[in-house]
Order: sequence, then structure tokens, then C-alpha cells
Amino acid sequence: MANYPQWQTLIINVNLATMSEGSLNYGVIEKGALAISNGKIAWLGKENDLPEFDDNNIEVIDGKEQWLTPGLIDCHTHLVYGGNRANEFEMRLEGKSYQEIANAGGGIVSTVSATREASEQTLFKSALTRLTALHHQGVTTVEIKSGYGLDTANEIKMLKVAGRLAKELPVTVKRTFLGAHALPLEYKDKPDEYIDLVCQEMIPEVARHQLADAVDAFCEDIGFNAEQTEQVFASAKTHDLPIKIHAEQLSNLGGTELAAKYDALSSDHIEFLDETGVIAMKKANMTAVLLPGAFYFLRETQLPPIALLREHNVPMAIATDANPGSSPINNIQLMLNMACTLFRLTPIEALAGVTCNGAKALGLDSTKGQLSIGYDADIAFWDIKQPAELCYQFGVNPLKKLFKAGKVAF
Repeated sequence: MANYPQWQTLIINVNLATMSEGSLNYGVIEKGALAISNGKIAWLGKENDLPEFDDNNIEVIDGKEQWLTPGLIDCHTHLVYGGNRANEFEMRLEGKSYQEIANAGGGIVSTVSATREASEQTLFKSALTRLTALHHQGVTTVEIKSGYGLDTANEIKMLKVAGRLAKELPVTVKRTFLGAHALPLEYKDKPDEYIDLVCQEMIPEVARHQLADAVDAFCEDIGFNAEQTEQVFASAKTHDLPIKIHAEQLSNLGGTELAAKYDALSSDHIEFLDETGVIAMKKANMTAVLLPGAFYFLRETQLPPIALLREHNVPMAIATDANPGSSPINNIQLMLNMACTLFRLTPIEALAGVTCNGAKALGLDSTKGQLSIGYDADIAFWDIKQPAELCYQFGVNPLKKLFKAGKVAF
């Protein structure tokens, strides 16, 4: 009796952008095939090199010369929140300043108020709509941050909602606690007291209930200073939670260098990052998460240090930063285009940003973000002629099929 491979699914007549070589190459295999076993990729290569198999016991799928990529990864979102800020968008376009809007009860304070007032079910329903949109664009893994509750009960509420989303859709959800996102009104002029609450009550409670996979902080003039941010990181490390940081978006406070000392997974935004910070990222094996949606929506002019990141070989991830204030965008394919047009990334770099480098930003680079043997069979089928099309055009979705852990998601 022949010793046939024990595969459940075999996809033939396809082209593969494996992304196994990062941003150096798409890792292209033309006229290829890919086999799946127990939710993992069991074999891939040229179709002509397929070993003998028993097609009576394997589901064989004709890929119709489509392209396969890893399922896309959105490694920085704020999908769970109450209300929206469309009225502020209109006010800004009518000439109101940020301070005027804030004085009228707008800005993050309005989102905090709406999030606190919303029930868990209300937050779940609105976030599900946003996540569904991303999922239908090929996203199989997403990071969701808290940060609009700004008290223990409401931060926990947000993280619980994020956990529920993972049970509703075939999407891997990584949860990040962002209690140090902004100063709530009840702690106005008392930032140190609020940081004490984050470190001494919120993080221990979140860790005790295993509600988060990482801890983040917003180190910025309108957020928290380096000393306060370091207190958050020290507390996170005490509870064995990995670190991420919002840093160098509006100024350079050295947040990225600080995060590097704590072996952070990533530094995100980083428009004002200098070479010292880039070198620190490289030494700490961090990922730079670029957020072109916020850059676009806020009409920023300071570009991230792309040339320095390339020079020092720091991996670049791309994400939507989906949130109600600075990036109300739930479209990962648009981010691919913006990364190229606004930040001048190559299509190879942009696609790596939502696959292998997106996985690295979440600490998942050993299981996701590549089409490689032993990796999770999260696979997107695209009706395209070349991978660059995924960055070239948006608005017409070329996604034809999506696998999650080897099973058809749609």
C-alpha cells in the first residue's frame, strides 16, 4: 500500500506570494500548489513537484491561476469604542481648532464618555461591523486595543468585547491594554495619580483575568511623559505582559528608546523618530508600525523615517489604526495603497507590512504571516495577475476566498 501524504486539502493551479523572504521578495512560486493538514501548511512548491497523493481522500481545489497570500494582519486597531466623531470632522473643516473642539466636550473625552455609557452588547455590535469589513478584505488576524474606558471597569469591558469578537468571526484577535492612552476628566491635572491607578489596579486586574496579550502606552506631550510611561512598562513586565508603544507621532520624547529597553514588540506611528531611536529598535528586534491612515486623516506633513528604517533593516508593518478620531478607516487594502503613495514604500514592503512584519509586530511571526510549512493555514485567494495589484487599486475587492486555520471562512 502506497504511503500517501496525510493531507486534508490540496490547492493546485495557483501562484503563491509566500512572503517568507520578508520585504526583500514576495517569495513567489508560480504554477504552484499548497497542501493543508490539521490547520497547518503541510507542503508547498511547484505543482510539477507534488509528491503522489490519494485524491480519493483529499479535497482538491482548483485555484484557477489565482494568487495566494498569507491572510492579512492588521496589527494596530482601536475597533472597540462608543459613538463616533463625525461632527468634529465637520467642525474642523469649518475652521474650528482642536482646542475649541476639546473645550466643547469633543476629542477623546467624547469617545470616553460614549464608551462608558455604552453597554457591552452595544460596543460588541458596532465593533463587529468594523471587524467584519476588515475580515472581508482578507484580514485573518487583528490587534484590538482598549483605551477609551480609562477606568478599571470600562477598560475591562472593552477587552471583554474584543474577546467576544474572536468567538464570532474566524479571526485571531490579540488584545492590548491601553489604559495609558489619555487622561480622563476625573484625573485632570493629576496624571501621576492616574498612572498609579493604571499600574497598581488596572494592569494587575487585567493580568489576573488574562484579558490582554500586551500593554501599550501613548508617550507624547498630549499623552504621558517618559517617566510615567516607564512606570506602565515596569508594571507590565511584573505581570509578564509584552510591551508596545505609541511614540514619536507628534514630537520626539524618546519613547521608542525607552520601549527598546523593555524589549518592546513594536513602536507605532514614529513620524518624528530619529536615527538613535531607529538603532535602538534594531538592537531590540522591534518592528516599526506605520499608520498611513492617521497621517492622511490628520493631514500630517512629517513622514516617518523610511530611509533610516531601511538602512538599519528595521521591519516595517502597516496597519489601519482604525479609531473614531484620527483614523476612522476600516480598510486594510486602502492602507496598502497609502503606504505606497504617501510613505513611498514599495508594493513588496507594503504587502510584507500586513503579512510577515504585521505578524512580527504581534509576536506571531513563528506561526502567521507567511505561507511556509508548519505555519497556520490562514490563506487569502486573490483574483489578480501580480501581487503589486493589491497595492495599486482599492475599492474593487479582488478577494475571492479566505481560509482560516485550513477551513473556508468564506
